[in-house]
Amino acid sequence: MAVTGQGVYLTDASGRQYLDACGGAAVSCLGHGHPAVSAAMHAQIDRLAYAHTSFFTSEPAEALADQLARTAPAGMDHVYFVSGGSEAVEAALKMARQYFVEIGQPQRSVFIARRQSYHGNTLGALAVGGNEARRRQFAPLLIDVKHVAPCYAYRDQHAGEAPEAYGARLAAELDETISACGSQRVIAFVAETVGGATGGAVTPVPGYFKAVREVCDRHGVLLILDEVMCGMGRTGTLHACEQEGVVPDLMTIAKGLGGGYQPIGAVLTHKRIVDAMSAGSGFFQHGHTYLGHPVACAAALAVQQVIERDELLANVRARGQSFAARLASRFADHPFVGDIRGRGLFYAVELVRDRGTKAPFDPAARLHAQVKRECMARGLMTYPMGGTIDGHAGDHVLLAPPFIVEEEHLEIIVDRLHAAIDAAIASVG
Repeated sequence: MAVTGQGVYLTDASGRQYLDACGGAAVSCLGHGHPAVSAAMHAQIDRLAYAHTSFFTSEPAEALADQLARTAPAGMDHVYFVSGGSEAVEAALKMARQYFVEIGQPQRSVFIARRQSYHGNTLGALAVGGNEARRRQFAPLLIDVKHVAPCYAYRDQHAGEAPEAYGARLAAELDETISACGSQRVIAFVAETVGGATGGAVTPVPGYFKAVREVCDRHGVLLILDEVMCGMGRTGTLHACEQEGVVPDLMTIAKGLGGGYQPIGAVLTHKRIVDAMSAGSGFFQHGHTYLGHPVACAAALAVQQVIERDELLANVRARGQSFAARLASRFADHPFVGDIRGRGLFYAVELVRDRGTKAPFDPAARLHAQVKRECMARGLMTYPMGGTIDGHAGDHVLLAPPFIVEEEHLEIIVDRLHAAIDAAIASVG
């Protein structure tokens, strides 16, 4: 039972401290108990806790929207607030569909996404997602979505194949899939800019998203980027797509938006999507009770202002370089670590039984669960997961420490993780 949190540490009911090396689920970007965020929340509660958006907007919602529009990729000047990442994905899917209805293309009904992706736990988000373990029992309830290969260079890039050629091959697969579905039937391609929980900080190869953007434009298909986990500064720029040189039509954000201080998510929307709705029906046919919740918006605004004021994106980049170096120094020659990947303060290590063949551990051993248990025993919070390769086999450990992390914390993280991995592997034989 967690009872207090301060900085990069959480404390349980027995007084034991845990270094939060994963931000829960890449959420706590400012760590815990930040005074500026707490003050903003208290002040907002004293003024106004709740007002339904069918009657009113609120000052914190408007100020947060202005902040996000000002810092968004070019043309993405509208914001739709929700309560989390799954809701953001659901809203984005519906926005995309309504856009084509508004412009006279109601025949478009197909989404294309990637295997080994994760977009949330609600039915629409599960449908576009490729996390087989979470999809399996709900499959009869899900819309039919076409899935193409992820950009997973460690396992899928051919020997001797240049990164750019690998990216072009994946874009060609998307092109062929759109054509096979019928270009005039496809609504959007949905992808995480940097893969999150399912694959473990899987970074795109250079040129991949530019090629994807070109394919989507050629077919008149929208590009929806899911940055719920990898966005809002986690990879070193406010939006991960900045590093890819592309602007999506719709982008989902959450987690680091509010830093865990209140439940909040959002869809950043390109002007042309909103213009089509404004010229047509005049509104987006959607809604939730807690849209634009004043206290949630006040908390998120404070989080974003602290990140900007304290220049924490620069800290993410600097600490990220150090983190990468420390992980490489400790694990590059580890006999059971096959890959170390990531950007900024968003990294993962993939565990293998054999480095040469990349063969995974037996899924029945649930190595990822053993690693989590050993980490917790050492006062370290990490975010391991199984099914890395295909939803069944493979194990990785995701790391996403707060943006305020210091060098001494990074050293502790790497030390404890190393000991936990060794202990976990010894326990599974």
